[in-house]
Amino acid sequence: MPTARRRNDRLDAMLSEAGWSRAKAATAFARVAAENGATELALIGRSHIQAWVEGAIPEDPRTPVFLAQAFSRRLGRPVPVSQLGFGTKGVDDAGNVWDADTLIALADLGRADLSIDRRRALSVLAFQAGALASPASLSRPRGARPTPVSPHTRRVGAGDLEAVRDMSALFSAMDQRRGGGHGRSAVVQYLVTEVEPLLHGSFVTDELRRQTFSAAGELAYLAGWMAFDAAEHGLAQRYFAHAVKLATEAENHPLSGHVLRAMAHQANDLGHHRAASRIAAASVEGARYREACRREQALLGVVHARTLATTGDPKGAARALNQAEDDLASADARDTEPRRVWFFGEASLAHETACTLRDLGDLEGALRQFRRSVRTRQTAFPRTHAVTLGYQGAIQAQQGSIEQACDSWTRALDLMDGVRSGRTAQTARQMREALSPYRPRGIRAVHEVDSRAATYLAQSV
Repeated sequence: MPTARRRNDRLDAMLSEAGWSRAKAATAFARVAAENGATELALIGRSHIQAWVEGAIPEDPRTPVFLAQAFSRRLGRPVPVSQLGFGTKGVDDAGNVWDADTLIALADLGRADLSIDRRRALSVLAFQAGALASPASLSRPRGARPTPVSPHTRRVGAGDLEAVRDMSALFSAMDQRRGGGHGRSAVVQYLVTEVEPLLHGSFVTDELRRQTFSAAGELAYLAGWMAFDAAEHGLAQRYFAHAVKLATEAENHPLSGHVLRAMAHQANDLGHHRAASRIAAASVEGARYREACRREQALLGVVHARTLATTGDPKGAARALNQAEDDLASADARDTEPRRVWFFGEASLAHETACTLRDLGDLEGALRQFRRSVRTRQTAFPRTHAVTLGYQGAIQAQQGSIEQACDSWTRALDLMDGVRSGRTAQTARQMREALSPYRPRGIRAVHEVDSRAATYLAQSV
């Protein structure tokens, strides 16, 4: 005789506390799953929720984690997997992303990221919107991290630091040209096996120590940015959090602001606009903005403007955009972002300004800024250029200029050749969605763009 299922009263009680019907719970779950790239789980519906209440156990180990995140967002407090009644042990999402010792957590995260059974190892990770409310590690811990005194402790010199910087520049150049899907495992491997051990070493001076922690923070940020670009959002958020903590340990305020800006960008893209606005505001506070170079100040400011636009503050967004324009106009050839391959310039400012204007409903202004970005962009950065052209085409299609949109999208698809990026894939999906009403009309340009976008998406899987 098969064992009878035992009704999951704990899950039923959680649904009641959240005030959710089965259908609403499924919708909330699907959003978390989609954010974390689990598109197959985004298809879960009310019947699945009902089956779980009746005692069924989800087969995918990520399911309880995503469901716990959905409840956490609804209830405004952390809800561990153990409270959902699935009898799952050892898979609770490990607290707030700011918790735990930075070096231990970074090494553990990297090893899980590189593991053979990567999907299961990372199944406990989901994007935590609540963690953006008040990052706990934005001020440096009292006292420097003690330097080990064992005779076997590695001595870290200036040459070690320069090697890390050289490798970071190499990886960053690959990311800019080919997207986060190329070489990310190599970045993580280098971070875990070569860089993280340096941070336990013995440093000649505290300045060398701070610079080494900064270099490690830059590399952790790059690992996060590449994961973000590959639509692995829970993973990206944790690398970003570790990067902020390393920058804070190094007293590198501009780097801390730079990473917080990336976290705001990510949250805004995922639709967590209030949380994005809070974290963007933190990125422009005090020394993070004041000590940054002019180009960096412009970048921080324009992302802050985007979050103000999406939270319904057009005046604040306009002020932030004007300040970003002034900051970039004040930059000169000597005012560059330190040791980064990518330098914020006119094309990037125009792109972010266009996104802000689009979110404010000013489509004409947005289109002008997208065209400005396309006109001034260096073709050495095909991923971002393709996304800009994709956004430009989306506005043209929205305005009914489908042939102009197809021209923009054709140029975008040309640039996507050899690029592996979640953002370019999303751009291709948006092309196909916008073209859907035009498919029956037999327009040649529509057919060609739609076919190429479908091929790109098939190759991106």
